[in-house]
Amino acid sequence: MTHLTYPAKPRPGDRVAVLSPSSGLPGLLPMPYELGLRRLQSDFGLETVEYPTSRQMAATPQERAADIHAAFADPQIKAVLASIGGDDQISVLPHLDRDLLRANPKPFFGHSDNTNLLILLRNLGIVGYHGGSVMVELGRPGAMHPLTEGSLRAALFTSGEYELTPPDASGDVDRPWEDPQTFEAEPEMEPAEGWTWHNADRVIEGSSWGGNLEILSWLLMADREIQQADTYSGNVLFLETSEEMPGAEEVYRILRNMGERGLLRQFPALLMGRAKSWSFEQRLTIPKRTDFRQQQREAVLRALNQYAPDTMTVFDVDLGHTDPQFVIPYGGRIRVDGPARRISVTY
Repeated sequence: MTHLTYPAKPRPGDRVAVLSPSSGLPGLLPMPYELGLRRLQSDFGLETVEYPTSRQMAATPQERAADIHAAFADPQIKAVLASIGGDDQISVLPHLDRDLLRANPKPFFGHSDNTNLLILLRNLGIVGYHGGSVMVELGRPGAMHPLTEGSLRAALFTSGEYELTPPDASGDVDRPWEDPQTFEAEPEMEPAEGWTWHNADRVIEGSSWGGNLEILSWLLMADREIQQADTYSGNVLFLETSEEMPGAEEVYRILRNMGERGLLRQFPALLMGRAKSWSFEQRLTIPKRTDFRQQQREAVLRALNQYAPDTMTVFDVDLGHTDPQFVIPYGGRIRVDGPARRISVTY
């Protein structure tokens, strides 16, 4: 197992890079992006630095890799934040200079397709941060969610333990980023289903691994960045699914294949993110969204019962494509206390 190091944290007044390693959506949808930049500057006190592909659609993998290199190599840049995710970051990985990244560790924030860069950094011994994208969390209409802001602020500026707390309400329905009226009020929230615990009879503490389930499946298919199964023995697995809303059977099949590879049984604990259950392509009603999330829980348990029946699991944790969103340290320590029903992370 590679020794994992937490990179030095920025302080207010420092410069941070804002990159688009996956998709140049800031160029098409500037309103949430520019709102996120303003909040980084005014609320977090950071100086933001953009790069050639930050707002460029269809940038080549080589061009996006060059921006990553420039941001990590610049000693004045103290952290790197992704603008948003996408579906093409896997093509950037072969162009990255691992020696350069290893020699210049910095906190990297992003989720969804940014699972690619997070897992690569972890393999280099660098703890990253799953969450906190500029367009989604920082660019949230109306205001940042207080739980999201608190988690992101702690992950950016502090070290030590941070406890996650279940919210009373959560949001799932999006509004169009093209419409200025979207940004005049906060998103509508609904009563949140509490976290659901399974096999919660012990305390597990370990280094985290995982991310977006669809991206992990692509990495497995491409044979990229996934190490031998026993490398992850004793780690805490965390997973989440995207706005593409893979169905329960697809979730089961991905987990089944991870089980066949010997991965699932390595993790004594799993945090499963609250499933995104609404999109512009699938505008489910509240009852259907509830059913969608329940079917996903059942699919996860079906795979675990086959391949890792003793794994302690917490469902509907607010990570990944959720509102609010807790930042999860990628490769950092997670403590899951089953009897006390508590989860804490180390930033």
